[in-house]
Amino acid sequence: MPGVAGLPDTAGLPDTAGLLDGIPCQRGARPAPLVAERPGERCAEGPAEPSARTGPAPRPRRPAGFRVRVPVPFTLAYAALLAVTSYVAEHADPALVYALYQGSSTDVAHLLQTPALVLVASALWVAGGFVSPFTLGFVVALTALERRIGGARTAVVFLLGHVPATLATEVPVGLGVLVGWLPDSSLHRLDYGISFGVAASVGALAGLLGPWPRALLLVAFGGMLLRDLIAYTDPLTNWGHLIALVTGVAVWPWVRRWDQRGRPVRPRPTAPLSAA
Repeated sequence: MPGVAGLPDTAGLPDTAGLLDGIPCQRGARPAPLVAERPGERCAEGPAEPSARTGPAPRPRRPAGFRVRVPVPFTLAYAALLAVTSYVAEHADPALVYALYQGSSTDVAHLLQTPALVLVASALWVAGGFVSPFTLGFVVALTALERRIGGARTAVVFLLGHVPATLATEVPVGLGVLVGWLPDSSLHRLDYGISFGVAASVGALAGLLGPWPRALLLVAFGGMLLRDLIAYTDPLTNWGHLIALVTGVAVWPWVRRWDQRGRPVRPRPTAPLSAA
C-alpha cells in the first residue's frame, strides 16, 4: 500500500512499537506519533510536572558546641558541697570535726566577732549528717523553688530563713547571759546547719502551690516542727524552725511575683459597642 503523502512508506518495515517499551524515555518526552498509544506506555503524556521536593529535606544545623542546660544549678552545686562536708564530718578525725563545727558555729561569741563569716560557714554543714530529714527537704524544696523562681531568688529565700532565724535565737541567749539568767558557756553553744533555710524554702514553696497541696504541706511540715518543740529537746533550734517557716510564708507576695510559670492573665471580654 502506498504511503500517505508527505510520510514515508512503513509497510515493509518491521513493527518496532513493541521495542519502545524497553527504551527509557527522556523526561518530558512524548511517544512517537507513528506508535499507537497502548496501556503500559512508559512515556508520559506531556511534560513531566516539576517535583515539589527536589531532594532530601535539609537537616537542622547543629550548634557549634554541645551544651547541657542544668535546670537547677544552685541546688545541685549546693547539694554537692553539702555532700563533701558531710563526708568530711563522717570520716575525718573527731577532734578536727569538732574544731570545724566550733569555728562555723553561729554562737553569740562568733556573731559578735565575725558575723558574716560564720553565717555563711554554718550553712555548709548538715546537722545530723547527710541522711538527715532536712537533707531530703533541702533537695525537694529548693529544686521545686528554683525551677519556679530561679537560682538567685531561691538563694535569697534561703538566706532570709537562715539569717533572721539565727539572729532571733541567738540574740536572746546573749541578753540572757548579759543579765545573768544564763551561764557564760551559752555564748559558745554549737549552732550550725541548713535547717532554718530549708524551713523558709518550704514555707515559700507552699505559696506557689494550689490550695489543697499548700494546706497539706503546711500542716505536715508545721506539725513536725511543733512536735519537736513540744518534745523540748532543743527549744532554741525548734523556735528557729518555726520562725523560718513563718518567714517563708511572709514572702509569698514576692515569690508569686517572681514565679516564672505563673498563669497568664486573661484579658476581660469587652462588651460590643451598641449602634447609636
